[in-house]
Amino acid sequence: MSEVMNAKFTPGDRVRIADANPPGHRRVPVYARGRIGTIERICGAFPNPEELAYGFDGLPRRALYRVRIRQTDIWPDYKGGDKDVLELEIYEHWLQKA
Repeated sequence: MSEVMNAKFTPGDRVRIADANPPGHRRVPVYARGRIGTIERICGAFPNPEELAYGFDGLPRRALYRVRIRQTDIWPDYKGGDKDVLELEIYEHWLQKA
C-alpha cells in the first residue's frame, strides 16, 4: 500500500472536512461537513467508493482516515459529556489542513 506512505495527514493532525454538496453518491455525512476534527489513524488506501457507486474502477486508491470530532462541535445543544466524540472514516480528498 504505497499510497498510505504518501498520505497527506498523520495521526494528531487537525483537519477540516470539506463543506461541499456535490451531486451524486457521497460517503460523508452532511452533519460532519465543514467540521474540524483530528486524525485518529490512517486506515489504509482503498478505491474511491464515490466512483465505484457509478461503475468506475475507483482508482487511484485514496487514503482513508479515521477522524475524531467532538460531539459538541457537531451538535451545539449536545447534552452528553464534553469529551464525547464521534469517529468517522473520511477519504483524503474530503479533508484539508485546519
